[in-house]
Amino acid sequence: MAVRQALGRGLQLGRALLLRFTAKPGPAYGWGRPERPGPAAGWGRGERPGPAAGPGTEPCRLGLGLPGRYRFFRQSVAGLAERLQRQFVVRARGGAGPCGRAVFLAFGLGLGLIEEKQAEGRRAASACEEIQAIFTQKNKLLPDPLDTRRWQGFRLEEYLIGQSIGKGCSAAVYEAAMPVLPQSLEEAESLGQLLPGKGPEILPRGEEAPAPRAPAFPLAIKMMWNISAGSSSEAIFSTMSQELVPASRVALAGEYGAVTDRRPKGGPKQLAPHPNIIRVLRAFTSSVPLLPGALVDYPDVLPPRLHPAGLGHGRTLFLVMKNYPCTLRQYLRGNTPSPRLATVMTLQLLEGVDHLVQQGVAHRDLKSDNILVELDADGCPWLVITDFGCCLADERVGLQLPFTSWYVDRGGNGCLMAPEVSTACPGPRAVIDYSKADAWAVGALAYEIFGLPNPFYGQGRAHLESRSYQEAQLPALPEWVPRDVRCLVRLLLQREVCKRPSARVAANVLHLSLWGEHTLAPKNLKLDKMIAWLLQQSAATLLANRLTEKNCVETKMKMLFLANLEYEALSQAALLLDSWRAAPRQLL
Repeated sequence: MAVRQALGRGLQLGRALLLRFTAKPGPAYGWGRPERPGPAAGWGRGERPGPAAGPGTEPCRLGLGLPGRYRFFRQSVAGLAERLQRQFVVRARGGAGPCGRAVFLAFGLGLGLIEEKQAEGRRAASACEEIQAIFTQKNKLLPDPLDTRRWQGFRLEEYLIGQSIGKGCSAAVYEAAMPVLPQSLEEAESLGQLLPGKGPEILPRGEEAPAPRAPAFPLAIKMMWNISAGSSSEAIFSTMSQELVPASRVALAGEYGAVTDRRPKGGPKQLAPHPNIIRVLRAFTSSVPLLPGALVDYPDVLPPRLHPAGLGHGRTLFLVMKNYPCTLRQYLRGNTPSPRLATVMTLQLLEGVDHLVQQGVAHRDLKSDNILVELDADGCPWLVITDFGCCLADERVGLQLPFTSWYVDRGGNGCLMAPEVSTACPGPRAVIDYSKADAWAVGALAYEIFGLPNPFYGQGRAHLESRSYQEAQLPALPEWVPRDVRCLVRLLLQREVCKRPSARVAANVLHLSLWGEHTLAPKNLKLDKMIAWLLQQSAATLLANRLTEKNCVETKMKMLFLANLEYEALSQAALLLDSWRAAPRQLL
């Protein structure tokens, strides 16, 4: 906006403002010059309101009748307004002095620029909302591959179970498949997308089937260990309800659906789907079978009918999910991502954590073993957060957990427990804020993603504890790590919650750093240029989404960025980047 236009609009606003402050009072509004009100107003000099000034009477807005110090302030403001108004009149007649003209011009120019800045902000917020609406529709997930009439999938007998994938402290996971040919080509393709190249082979109509092949296992079944939940389905669902937070609506339509209809209000939330969050496709209870390796890997949790010394109940919960090739820990053990790829991987975790926060859920057990990985056609890893057994998803408390005693569960993985959680002390009014706890854990995991030891694991002098570490003790990331990432990781690991960015702001920082390098390079970045860049990114991302059948990881991340576009969070991220790039390198 030109200075002449800003000045003209500012003078116009300034004159209207000054006239409002110095106008003569009308009978309806009670405004006027700073003179003593007459008896009709019910006010007198140094008197309290008379009987005419009842509860419905509105006193003068500038402070008439208020205590002496407020009247003095009002009279001072009114005097300044009168002087500025006189200068305006003199200026209009061409007789103002240099000092008076400078003051009034500055006043008018300031008002004009403020109004224009507010107008720019409104335009930017409106553009963000429109872009967000478009990409929210584009980010719909693929339909549930088991949601067919023929495949109900709520009985263990319907699955072909393969070898063990892994086990944790509360469950064992096995590869699985449904040995039934799909009813249509569309169903086959949706199932094949679960694990490209390993789905069941589908023949065109009219062709003979070749010799049988070894079955693929595009699914995974998680069998929970039931030590104390009892043997009734309702008791099992109630005790293990946290595992069902990421369950799809279809997953709850079988046996579990009949139970959840009677769930009390304020129970665990049902998480909306997100591409960086695991989806539970089916959930049901069944008798515990003797699966491969059970007598060796977990004999103590088996029921007595399967192992005489077993402590488990005869029935437990089974969860059906997509089968992923490996965990993040396994991937990093055999691969060293490039700096850009590691940045994209960290960004994916922040996007998943932001989705949890927006849904009022805290994972509370983030670690590389609880993050699954699959590769796209270019070998780029796609990360998915799994294992919600320790999550906080209570509708009654949200992310503010009352910590009344040491018996309150604070979550798992004490090594990656945020400082505000690990140092909390119970009390009648004590509350733990989990709104930025998972973002802190992502900051710690970033060390592993960039190929360094996690400073909060291990022993020795290099080992840090979240309860007691200081920011100065954090090991520096190498110089080959992008500067923006180094600054962000240190900010995510701030001890004080108020100094830590939210997962949304942190994700926006990496988005802007990855895709907007040239746009953000100039100093004093204008909002109009930012909006133009957002529109350009939107058009390019939509085009890339239509031209390729399977989007690459970076295209998916751009779509997530645009689907979660918020002006305030974007502005905060841009300010952080600007402050880091303006600071001397030795201070970062």
